[in-house]
Amino acid sequence: MNVPVWKRAGVAVTAVAVVTGVAGCQDGDGKAAGADGAQTQSLGDITKVIRAAYEKTSAAKSAKIRMTMALPAGLEGGGTMEMTGVQGWDPAVMDITVKGSMLGAAGGGSDTMRMIMLDNVMYMDMGAEQAAEMDGKRWLKLDMRAAGEASGDKSLSKSMTGGLENMNQDPAKQLALLLDSPNLKHLGAEKVDGAQAQHYKGTLTLEQMVAANKSLDVLSEKERADLVESAKKSGITAYDTEVWVREDGYPARMDVGMKSAQGTVKMGMHFSDYGAQATVQAPPAKDTVDLFEKLKGLGAGGGQA
Repeated sequence: MNVPVWKRAGVAVTAVAVVTGVAGCQDGDGKAAGADGAQTQSLGDITKVIRAAYEKTSAAKSAKIRMTMALPAGLEGGGTMEMTGVQGWDPAVMDITVKGSMLGAAGGGSDTMRMIMLDNVMYMDMGAEQAAEMDGKRWLKLDMRAAGEASGDKSLSKSMTGGLENMNQDPAKQLALLLDSPNLKHLGAEKVDGAQAQHYKGTLTLEQMVAANKSLDVLSEKERADLVESAKKSGITAYDTEVWVREDGYPARMDVGMKSAQGTVKMGMHFSDYGAQATVQAPPAKDTVDLFEKLKGLGAGGGQA
């Protein structure tokens, strides 16, 4: 496979992985939407709203999603991405179209890519032009479970699979995290996508976010402490979550972001059609190139894995 194929695959995986990394984080000034910034609901009322939204979102299991993301120059050269499609979180599935300057800069003749996640496997449509470099097959398959199992390391296998699962944003989990915030606030009423919604924000420490990340359960206590310390050295200390809850109890929008040594990642997510069936199908095997198998072949040919 040529360089553009690798670059486009790398950009796509990085972009979706960043979605995981910044889950539940938003840099901002914390000011209320109202004129005087006053909190308009009691903490008890706020908790009831967020808990009810969590229960409804968890039960819905799927929704249509529209995400916008801006990466700083320190990550993959920076740029913008837009993701639209459908996602499910029970089970974790995703079928989205990714579009943006980052893909265009990676080469390959297009700034658009379709991505599918199903059964812990990610599929990336590399496009007709890149198919010529992959024996006429346009889909690149990334099976994290197979790669982890081949390593013979159970901890690594669990971690890799958990990491891929976390790439699929679950709005219910974000709401659950928000309930743990010690400074949960109501910032007022606003309209989102034409619907009236209530705006909330809360802050979580880095330690709380790491504790909530189930894909890190394979780490020892010392390894988790080292991870937190490393993140703090990069400039990450705490995370904020902002959510707009509609009158029907579902979140209409979530804004997330993260400040780091590489700059600030900013992302906004808009949800609709909760409960719509998330019918996601893997591409035909005859149109798919297995990235892991390809790498094994290259390793055997080159004398190393």
